[in-house]
Amino acid sequence: MSDTAERRLLDPEAHILIVEDDGEMRSLVARLLREAAFRVSAARDGREMWEVLDNAAGQPDLVLLDVMLPGASGLDLLRRLRERSRVPVLMLTARGEEMDRVLGLELGADDYVAKPFAPRELVARVRALLRRAAPADAQPDPRSRRLAFAGWVLDTARRELTSPEGVAVDLSGAEYDLLMAFLEHPQRVLSREQLLEVAKRRVGADPFDRTVDVQVSRLRRKIEPEDDSPPLIKTVRGAGYVLVADVTRA
Repeated sequence: MSDTAERRLLDPEAHILIVEDDGEMRSLVARLLREAAFRVSAARDGREMWEVLDNAAGQPDLVLLDVMLPGASGLDLLRRLRERSRVPVLMLTARGEEMDRVLGLELGADDYVAKPFAPRELVARVRALLRRAAPADAQPDPRSRRLAFAGWVLDTARRELTSPEGVAVDLSGAEYDLLMAFLEHPQRVLSREQLLEVAKRRVGADPFDRTVDVQVSRLRRKIEPEDDSPPLIKTVRGAGYVLVADVTRA
């Protein structure tokens, strides 16, 4: 797909909020995103971030959030942000800081990029998160259908998950991708390497990185029964994970 066609899938004025205290890094990222046709706001800390978020006319479509910030950390801000918003969040972390990535994902981040990063990778990840968050009518899914499993129904056209009780359950972009991987390969063991690739996690990441385990744990908390019923997603020691439920088209 050409760059022009790619941009047509998204709002050419999609608004990105950068929260980064390093002035040089903040300017670099802002320039990269503006060159990619995004509208950019920047904040140096949590106080400035909330000023942007509290402005109804300036609501961002995605937040690029650094972990290391003065005052409240990026993780603290993410925790508070998830109490009021489902806006996609892309975390900036120091390379090698696995616990920051794991905790960020646990708190609701949709993806992360480690510094130093390749400019094209950063722009690609921003676009990927915006695609996953876009309304269904703005981005028709060629696989559009309703998939049913263990009483649950996933409408892939609307990207909506409904519980057996008829309650809509919110999924982050990463959780949706992970669930689709299981639904497209039911009763088949998927390795961590496969889930890293299919669920659009970091390409080339160590298959023993806890990122996949964190995402599976988050998905389980949303779809697993609370009683002592057998789990829907089973851990296969040393091999990966498997969705044990049958999947049908609803």
